[in-house]
Amino acid sequence: MTVLLLGDEGSPLVEGLSGGCSGRDVFAPPVTSGPAERSGGGVCERPEPEAGWRGGGVTGCALRVAPPWRLVGSGGGMRLAAGALRAWRERFNFGGRDVAAWFPGHMAKGLRRMKETLRKVDCLIEVHDARIPFSGRNPAFQEALGIRPHLLVLNKMDLADLTHKARILTRLEQEGLKNILFTNCVKDENVKKVIPLVTDLVSSSQRYQRAENVEYCIMVIGVPNVGKSSLINSMRRLHLKKGKASRVGGEPGITKAVLTRIQVSERPLMYLLDTPGVLAPRIESVETGMKLALCGAIRDHLVGEDIMADYLLYTLNKQQQFSYVERYGLGEPSDDIESVLKRVALNLGKKHKVKVLTGTGDVNVIAPDYPAAAYELLRTFRKGELGQVLLD
Repeated sequence: MTVLLLGDEGSPLVEGLSGGCSGRDVFAPPVTSGPAERSGGGVCERPEPEAGWRGGGVTGCALRVAPPWRLVGSGGGMRLAAGALRAWRERFNFGGRDVAAWFPGHMAKGLRRMKETLRKVDCLIEVHDARIPFSGRNPAFQEALGIRPHLLVLNKMDLADLTHKARILTRLEQEGLKNILFTNCVKDENVKKVIPLVTDLVSSSQRYQRAENVEYCIMVIGVPNVGKSSLINSMRRLHLKKGKASRVGGEPGITKAVLTRIQVSERPLMYLLDTPGVLAPRIESVETGMKLALCGAIRDHLVGEDIMADYLLYTLNKQQQFSYVERYGLGEPSDDIESVLKRVALNLGKKHKVKVLTGTGDVNVIAPDYPAAAYELLRTFRKGELGQVLLD
């Protein structure tokens, strides 16, 4: 038997299925809404399946913006109009998850080698994601940062909401960080400032009995997937007119070789040591781990695409970033991840067969592909197509 789940307003997700074991198709009725209840100033709709139906349908409670409402602005700047009613979650429930112990062996080895090589290094460039300027920086670097000149590069500035730039700089300066540079390595934005800044830092500090050396040796450090290799490649493009020397990718763990020496400039003669991304042996909180995961510093499957997509939706709504509404044809903002992922799946035509065990036998259900929809939502966010966001 094949069951066809109906989409919004009764439209089928897929058409033309042939019969199953019973010789006929069974079409699931659309889910109907039960009594609406007020919750936090909004309308809480509890979808209730029709009597006698077992199978698909959206379960749980969806907090929705009560009409009338409208969006103002366009693209990543879309916000709710003044006076629109909101009912977003005030806190995110992590469901007892723990992402605080992901520290692969190559990270421990990399950190050990970095400390051993420190005496040969003139300066440190720490690269971090501009979307999380305060979260996820590895405290294990602090010992090294205290004894060498240090430049903090907040990369991927094109993806971050930099209307808060003054606040970011003030807080980082309060933490003792004086040399901070925002960059976008895709467009080489601000990358030309790196070598002059590093040169000034080294020349104004003791070179630890290495004054006879005419070359500069700089170590590039940071957590995974923040753009360390991209920064090196960008500097080579700008100063040497040469191509890539380091592999780059959209997921953590691309750079595994420890301390590869790469020339990035002739005058001054400067070499960078590319290093693998190293997370803290224990991440300070589950929420910090979730922010790192959203930025691609932790592999998705270790955290779970479902909860990552839900945390992303929670963050977008809290910051009134509603470009996902127009992109996926939702009609209005929603705080219910199931309904959002269902619409994303419908929008992309992502569906799959699910076998459901019933009292009368197995039933094949054509359902939205929620994992594929969650992956799409994360991928779109990471490309900056859901607007510029500051996760901290």
